[in-house]
Amino acid sequence: MRTAVSLPRLHVAVLMGGWANERPVSLMSGNGVADALESRGHRVTRIDMDRDVAARLADAAPDIVFNALHGVPGEDGTVQGMLDLMGIPYTHSGLQTSVIAIDKELTKHALVPHGIPMPGGRIVRSADLFEADPLARPYVLKPVNEGSSVGVAIVTAESNYGHPIRRDAEGPWQRFDSLLAEPYIRGRELTAAVLGDRPLMVTELVPKSGFYDFDAKYTDGMTEHVCPAEIPPEITQLCLEYALMAHRRLGCRGTSRSDFRWDDEQGAEGLFLLETNTQPGMTPLSLVPEQAKHCGIDYADLVEIVIEEALVHFGKLERTG
Repeated sequence: MRTAVSLPRLHVAVLMGGWANERPVSLMSGNGVADALESRGHRVTRIDMDRDVAARLADAAPDIVFNALHGVPGEDGTVQGMLDLMGIPYTHSGLQTSVIAIDKELTKHALVPHGIPMPGGRIVRSADLFEADPLARPYVLKPVNEGSSVGVAIVTAESNYGHPIRRDAEGPWQRFDSLLAEPYIRGRELTAAVLGDRPLMVTELVPKSGFYDFDAKYTDGMTEHVCPAEIPPEITQLCLEYALMAHRRLGCRGTSRSDFRWDDEQGAEGLFLLETNTQPGMTPLSLVPEQAKHCGIDYADLVEIVIEEALVHFGKLERTG
């Protein structure tokens, strides 16, 4: 795998922030990317996204946009469509891929028919949860179009949400009109990144308490990253194969990260892909930079590789290796 690229000096607009739930993470990602690009001699314009973003991009006139946004509207196709209309090259996945991958139900329709195992489940109205459980407990409730484990609840027989869930119980049903209900898969949390068109490695995520939610992901010390994961070779290989298949089937570009649950009592039959992230985090705690580092790719090289992939896609650069 390439560990460095030779880019011309570029003017890169790093798009970050915005108003999604993941704004703080996006700001960390964006500023890390911008610092890395400046260390390599590129000219950087940092843009904290607001409603005037198109005018600000037009004024900046960058060679390329590094999309460091997470969540809506930076990861759902909205920003991608705007940049397509403006004719500005940008990193990561395009409009169609972004629309599908951020929607967990659409992702199932795109991947399961091609042999990638994902949990079953269905979309439920939040109001209906107060009448009856949609699935046998334990089950998971999550927003259909959010990332970073935002708004995820695990409903067990012992949980204090009530039977059925009480209207006054704190949970995602208070913030979202509809939710995806899935069977709870016991076991271990695994993740595998793809860079370019090659899978990197598998990391196991071990929260110090609870489960791997938003706080566990982005609070230093709350989750142990076992990298590479200490799992059987056949499970490692399956994770890498499924991550690459998902990357290709969804049409991802640059880099993606696929998250898994593995019931280690069931062997290969217990491995399920949960979602594929088209714009994984680039913070100091993020998994793609960590896996890249283990593969000999430092942070600045990782950023430049993602930019090179975008420039090649948009016909602005010939691949160097």
